[in-house]
Amino acid sequence: MRAMLLVNPKATTTNARTRDVLIRALGAAVELTVEQTGYRGHAATLASTARAKGYDVVAVLGGDGTINEAVNGLLNPVDGTTAGPAADPSAGRPAVIVIPGGSANVFARALGLPNDPVEATGAVLEALRENRRRTVGLGQALWNGQSRYFTFCSGMGYDAEVIRAVEGLRGSGHKATPTRYVNTALRHYLATDKRQPAMTLTGPGIPAVEDVFMAIVSNTSPWTYLGSKPIHPTPWASFETGLDLLGLQRMGPIALLPLIRQILTERDSLPSGKHLVQLHDEPEFTLTARRPVAFELDGDYLGERESVTFRSTPNALQVLV
Repeated sequence: MRAMLLVNPKATTTNARTRDVLIRALGAAVELTVEQTGYRGHAATLASTARAKGYDVVAVLGGDGTINEAVNGLLNPVDGTTAGPAADPSAGRPAVIVIPGGSANVFARALGLPNDPVEATGAVLEALRENRRRTVGLGQALWNGQSRYFTFCSGMGYDAEVIRAVEGLRGSGHKATPTRYVNTALRHYLATDKRQPAMTLTGPGIPAVEDVFMAIVSNTSPWTYLGSKPIHPTPWASFETGLDLLGLQRMGPIALLPLIRQILTERDSLPSGKHLVQLHDEPEFTLTARRPVAFELDGDYLGERESVTFRSTPNALQVLV
């Protein structure tokens, strides 16, 4: 089995010694080529090249951002090749191995992998020996003639604004710790506009909903983690269904505090509240804004947008897990 390992040398939770150990372990199990990412978007180019050259597996040692790039490279190859039969489009692409190396590692943890890179490597080596695969669906966001796939979440509004602020702090040399996210979210909440919602939700067979402040779009659950604590705004979301959405039409403390308590609790029921907008297992919907609104995808801030369409892509990817 030929595998290409994409290594983000700046991954937060690994060092050179750990990476060498993991590379040797994988190299003993497969015919391994190792490539280091050097710039934003490099993982997508490398993954696309791996597909074009007929690699069986693309392994990623990095955080959610590196994994997202690699997945987009596999689904948008530079050589223009198409996927396999419609019943299983994932068959036309290399399988994916995920080794968590970032600060949150939401995709890896949602797949059931340990959050420690060494333990996760042990789990994927076992999956390799048994050829144990899982086929998962992805989300796709489309705007202004562009598109990008996401593995676990996207969103518009307040959550994307917080991610934008944290990315600014990271650019100044600060680490993206859970405490920093919480403090940034609190500071940003005090300054955010809570009186003029900008977004409208529409979609095939979906009654239009206006005056949405914030929208979380989920391809799986949890949406994210606060340290070791999973957060479940859309507890019914899964890799085997369409997309879910939780929208907020009120941002005041009376509406927000009960919601926070609910999404921090392990539960099978949807959050309840008068000013919540919820969708489950939808193939497509669109968020349109009266003014540019912050937009994020798999925890990566992608600027401000006035309209984004979200689509479910079933059976998109095979993961060795």
